[in-house]
This record gives sequence, C-alpha cells and structure tokens, in this order.
Amino acid sequence: MFINCHLHCLFLSQLYELDRCRTLYGKFLEHNPANVYAWVKFAELEKGLGEEERTRAIFEMAVSQSLLDMPELLWKAYIDFEYGEGEYDNTRHLYERLLERTSHVKVWISFAEMEASIDASETGGEDSAARARKVFFRAEEAMKSRGIPEERVLLLEAWKQFEDTFGNSQTKKDVLAKMPKKVTRRRKVQTEDGMDAGWEEYIDYVFPTEQVDQPHLKLLAMAHMWKQKKATEGES
Repeated sequence: MFINCHLHCLFLSQLYELDRCRTLYGKFLEHNPANVYAWVKFAELEKGLGEEERTRAIFEMAVSQSLLDMPELLWKAYIDFEYGEGEYDNTRHLYERLLERTSHVKVWISFAEMEASIDASETGGEDSAARARKVFFRAEEAMKSRGIPEERVLLLEAWKQFEDTFGNSQTKKDVLAKMPKKVTRRRKVQTEDGMDAGWEEYIDYVFPTEQVDQPHLKLLAMAHMWKQKKATEGES
C-alpha cells in the first residue's frame, strides 16, 4: 500500500504538487503511524526541498510514536540528517535520547565514532579523540553495570581499534589492560520439567579489573567470624 502512495507522491513532486504530496503522506501516516519507511521518505521529501525545520518536525513526530516497526532505522535516519546538516550538538542530543531508550553496544560505538569523525575546530577546540574516548569510558561503565560481558567485549574490541588509529602508546596500553580472558566453564543443564540433563560447556569472560581472589576473601570472612565468636565468649 505504501509503495503506491510513495510512487504517487514522486509523480506529484515532479509536477511541483508539493502540498498534495504532503497531504498524501500525512493521510497514510494517520492510518499507519508505525511505518518507519513512510516517515523517513516523508522527511527525505522535505530535506530535498531544503525544508530543514519541516524535516526535523517530521522526525520528531516519528520518534514520538509509541509503536514503530523498525525504530533503529528511524533513529539512524534522524541522526544522519542532523550530522549531515553539521548540527553536531543536535546529533549528540539525539544519541543521548536514544541511549535513554536502549543501551545497545552498537549505539555506543556509533556515538564514539561520530565524535571521532568531527574536526576539532567544530568541537570548541577539544580534541575529537578525547571526546570519543569519553563516550567509550561511559559505554564500558554501562556495559559493566548491566552485567553483559559479550557486549562489553564487543565494545572493548571497537575501542581497541579506535586507539590503534587515534591513540598513543599509553591509551593503547590502557585499553589492552581492560581486555578480558576467555575461559571455558561448565554448568548444569535442566529440561523444561526441571530434570537434570547433564552438563554443558560455555564461554565466559574474566575482566582484569574484576578478578577477585575468592579463597582469600573466604579466609578473611572466617577470621572475622572467629574473632566475633571469641569476643562473644569473652563477654559471657
């Protein structure tokens, strides 16, 4: 259905019937506001006409919808639009808004890559690599707090590639120090009805900053308990 709408609109735009074209897109989106492709094409129409504010307004209406069939494509189109217009503060704001909705590792990596791509003259004199590095630091903390090691590894690998290109010997060393060790562990497997089904191996990651000497902690805990016990006996 949208293909017919889009083709009709292309025909109207060639005849400079732009208001009719806008009406056509608007009516379609009233009936199907979840259609990301329609929103993007509507925005592209206004962008092609040099209507920056209209384009932005359409994108804003689109991202405000409670249900979208492909939200990631819509946000990418909006971000690409602001970046293409040289509106870097708007682009950063969009990334921050998107991260409030999803903390997916690909969003963080894209955010960092965007900062690295901007010339220092466009960032108030601050080094672009430094801005990107701040995003990577934030991203790692987010991955760490959420307890998702697989995404954290993907982030660190992207960070390492970034430092290989833009970093110095110290920043490269710092990221390498964050890289985890890959270990194979075993865990019990149960069927859907709760019956034991043996063991399976799986890959886990041990991050250097989070390695804990568990036996040492156990000894400290036992010593503390023994000390408390002796103190209680002495009071008795």
